Amino acid sequence: MTGFIDTHIHLDRLHALGPLLEEARHAGIGTWVVPGVAPDHWPELMAIAERHAGVFAAPGIHPQAAGSCQTSHLDALRRLLAHPRSVALGEVGLDRQIGIPREIQEEVFVRMIHLARETDKPLLIHARRSTGRILELLHREGGGRLGGIFHAFSGSLETARKIIDMGFVLGIGGVLTFSNARRLPDVVREVPAEALVLETDAPDLTPEPYRGRPNRPVYLGLIAERLAGLRGWTLAETARITTENAHRILHLT
Repeated sequence: MTGFIDTHIHLDRLHALGPLLEEARHAGIGTWVVPGVAPDHWPELMAIAERHAGVFAAPGIHPQAAGSCQTSHLDALRRLLAHPRSVALGEVGLDRQIGIPREIQEEVFVRMIHLARETDKPLLIHARRSTGRILELLHREGGGRLGGIFHAFSGSLETARKIIDMGFVLGIGGVLTFSNARRLPDVVREVPAEALVLETDAPDLTPEPYRGRPNRPVYLGLIAERLAGLRGWTLAETARITTENAHRILHLT
């Protein structure tokens, strides 16, 4: 069976990383993409990508770190994106539920779009109550042609279609397994198969039945099982389709 790819996992926040990855490998998960959050996280992020087989980096500046973004950080990020283990620029975007002023978040996000265009990297998008504005900025700044993944998608079918029309795919995570998930199962059933990739966001967004505990890389299998059931796919088909999608959008070989 084709191995699964976890397109968004914070391995730099997990303890006992070696055993956790080995546990996941035994479950058929063999590739992980680790987003960056802030400049002080980048050294550990890159070290993990260099140290562990199947791990790739996506350094970037999260909206929570937008207030401390400096020109020197952009220069450092440019160099990191040239690293052979860097496959995307992330996790970047907008978040309307944090205290960083909107203007600062948007300024940094626009810089991230420009840097992604310069380095020809796809984007890992963080969108919390801000998807419409993110799509506006992507269109305005020419970021649509870059493509990438809208992380932890849980919006409406209408929003999903707008994202897909912009050349992005949907990162489907633990929310899909929640008993109170209403819109996302319908979205997963209705969107084109080529618009779906899998993610855990570990150690956050733990799927049921382990909700409330720290997420683990191996729990990607629970999300895959739920996706397979909704689409009427076998697990082998789910692995093949979502892995092919991840390879395409992230230019993995």
